[in-house]
Formats: sequence, structure tokens, C-alpha cells
Amino acid sequence: MSSPVDRLPFTDDDEANRLLVDDPFALLVGFTLDQQVPLQKAFSGPLELRRRIGPYDARRIAAMDPDELDTAFRTPPAIHRFPSNMAKRTQAVAAHLVERYDGDAARIWRDAADGADLHRRLLDVPGFGPMKAGTLVAVLGKQLRVAPAGWESQVPDHMTLGDVTGPERLREYQGWKRGVKAAAREAAGER
Repeated sequence: MSSPVDRLPFTDDDEANRLLVDDPFALLVGFTLDQQVPLQKAFSGPLELRRRIGPYDARRIAAMDPDELDTAFRTPPAIHRFPSNMAKRTQAVAAHLVERYDGDAARIWRDAADGADLHRRLLDVPGFGPMKAGTLVAVLGKQLRVAPAGWESQVPDHMTLGDVTGPERLREYQGWKRGVKAAAREAAGER
């Protein structure tokens, strides 16, 4: 079944946005990189990695020389604020996919028995915590129509990337997220 959308509007690069829909591994890599960098930088990472090393999949990344992958992440401009750490984490995600899903990232959701199983499978991905797993369930269900029974119960009850359908919604989401972070910093300072 093809996706109801042809891109996820998470970056300013249309090719990067299309790759997130066309390649399930790229979507997982984008989510892997989505920490401590702007959203646009994280989700542009899979395309930038492809530009640097050529076509890749989970098997190729898992088998790659770690130093070669590290170099691809570090070459200026670095793919991430913490390039070596993210190269290692990306390789760990790839190895996980090879070990558990024969290298096919889409099997995480395609083979899920229900929404709770999908969420559990995502929590098993190296570096994925409850928020990241819930957000990816939201993107899968709301944007890509991957909707195993009960998926809605696994989605956070606030705005997520699953609600981002274009530039205006992206700005709204990023404004909301800045507000949450500011409130958390303020609360931490009051203790």
C-alpha cells in the first residue's frame, strides 16, 4: 500500500522530505538524529548521509567500518552537533534492524500486532525512549496511515510531528516545543 503523503514537511529540502516517506530506514535515522539539534537539521541528515556515502540501507550501515561512518558524519558541515555519537547510534540502529528485522525497517510497523506492540518495538530501537516512540507512532498513524489497532492510545496527548502537515504547522509545533522547554527551564530554576 502506498503512503497517502509523498513527503513529511520536516525540513526546507523537498528531497529530504520525500526520502522520509520513501525510505523507512531514513525515517528511523531522522528520528535517531532528532536530539540536541534543530528538527530541520535532524531530518535532513538521512539525505545528507546519502549524498556523502551513496545509497545505503540498514545492512550497509551496520557492516560499515565505524571510522568511515564517523568521517561521513564529521565532514564539515557535520551531520549532527555530536557527529561521532550519532554515527555510533545510527550504526547501532542499523545493526538492530539487521538482527531483528532482516534489515527491513518497515517490518517494525508492518509486523506489529497492534499499537501497543508497535510502541514496544520502537522502544527497543537503540536510543528511542517513550517520547520518541510515541511521536513516531503519531507520524505513522496520522501522516502515513500505518494504523494498527489501538495506535491512538500510544500517541502523546499533545502536539507532535504527527500533526505537522506543512510549514505553518511546523512553525506552530516548534513554537509549542520552545514554550515547553522554557517552562521546564523555569521550573528547574525555581527549585
